[in-house]
Amino acid sequence: MRRARRTLLGVVSGLGAAVFGRRRARGRQAAEIATAGRTSLLAGPSPGQTGHGATRDLTPAEISTLRPNYDPHPDGDPDPGEIIWTWVPYVENDGRGKDRPVLIVARIGEDAVAGCYLSTKPRDGFISVGHGAWDPRERESFVNPERMLRIADTGMRREGHVLDRTAFLRAVERIAESQGFSA
Repeated sequence: MRRARRTLLGVVSGLGAAVFGRRRARGRQAAEIATAGRTSLLAGPSPGQTGHGATRDLTPAEISTLRPNYDPHPDGDPDPGEIIWTWVPYVENDGRGKDRPVLIVARIGEDAVAGCYLSTKPRDGFISVGHGAWDPRERESFVNPERMLRIADTGMRREGHVLDRTAFLRAVERIAESQGFSA
């Protein structure tokens, strides 16, 4: 079995070298090449990436109706005051994006919430929400108040953490100020 696996990896590695004009892959690199296609086919799109539940930017009319409140319930559904993970499209809206943490600030009807994405890179105007379990390395995180997202309940990949009330209220106040709705 081991010999057959090595032979298969050698063939895949050689094929990659022939196709891409590079040296033969060995060891871990060859194993990654051998499983890359299978992994991506099985994984499929991330929740919030496509279809009716796709994460998108809120319109100004939708933003004006937001009523933020702190109401976290770590029950598998996104709630205001929680940091969840979902697909966030890049601002260019060209189909690219990335899975990232989002602070939920308000509920929109029964099947969606509004939130702002987090980054570990401090940028001008971003709001610190501190450190937390939503980041695997527990780095300080910052909310982008300039971009309000609509996240369908089905678009949430996982709950990450409940933000403490003080940090939530401070962030929501600045987001509301930036977006022009009542906090």
